[in-house]
Amino acid sequence: MPHINVPPPDLLDQLRTRKLITGSVQFEPLFGGRTNMVWKVLGESGDTVLKLYRNKLRNPMFRNDAHLEALCLRAFEQDGFVPRLQATGQHQGDAWVLYDHAPGRPWESGTAQVASLLRKLHGSTVDLPLPSGRNGSADLARHGAELLALCSSSLRDRVTAMRPEDPVPPTKRTCLIHGDPVAGNILVDGSNLTLIDWQCPAIGDPCEDLALFLSPAMQHLYHGAPLAPDERARFLTEYGDPETVTRYDALQPWYAWRMAAYCLWRSENGSTDYEKGLQLELKALEDRAISE
Repeated sequence: MPHINVPPPDLLDQLRTRKLITGSVQFEPLFGGRTNMVWKVLGESGDTVLKLYRNKLRNPMFRNDAHLEALCLRAFEQDGFVPRLQATGQHQGDAWVLYDHAPGRPWESGTAQVASLLRKLHGSTVDLPLPSGRNGSADLARHGAELLALCSSSLRDRVTAMRPEDPVPPTKRTCLIHGDPVAGNILVDGSNLTLIDWQCPAIGDPCEDLALFLSPAMQHLYHGAPLAPDERARFLTEYGDPETVTRYDALQPWYAWRMAAYCLWRSENGSTDYEKGLQLELKALEDRAISE
């Protein structure tokens, strides 16, 4: 979405009134996000990140909820893998959050680190009132069909025809999941990893997070290329939960099919960079069918 160099003047007035910014500050637009407007705030007493939520385009795949993000940032503040929340508010009907700027760069390599981080998250005992995530192949089939119903190009029939057949029941081992742990939402500073963009967490199947990080389309969009087979294998080994990994393997065709449907919807709605992602997910489906 388009960015502006500085936040709206009346939002800045609100932040100054609440003494969330003082003295001389500078703003740097951050372009990693694909939905909201985000700025790095360079201040005299430390750097922060201001995120102004935009909900004009409803995303049928990823929820965009500032309240849920604030809940998670507060809950995990002592765990060391989220930025510290400073404040929340409203601006002309849209929500905003302000949190400490986390050091580091978006993830580029080292899948074992990410696996360990997600295993730590999925093992958390934090109890939050979050929505339920998609669970099992029937849920994924319905979600994929909903996405395809929003599409109109000739590719819709091709994606529909590639829907997997093997059922996978829901799991009872649900947990708190991030909901969007793509490379761009993982900041790396040496051995420290920080998960950002918590606007779509859920209580769901941990396989959902594994699938999103491993997704060829998401890796292409945020990392420049899909993971190599040895990187995927290292990730799944380091995650360290054979039962969940086995379940992920059974669900992988369903996740790829749903992601293909999502990429088609995004490409039909002006995000042409998702066209390559669509082809990568379809290839993953074809490769899986051949291997079986």
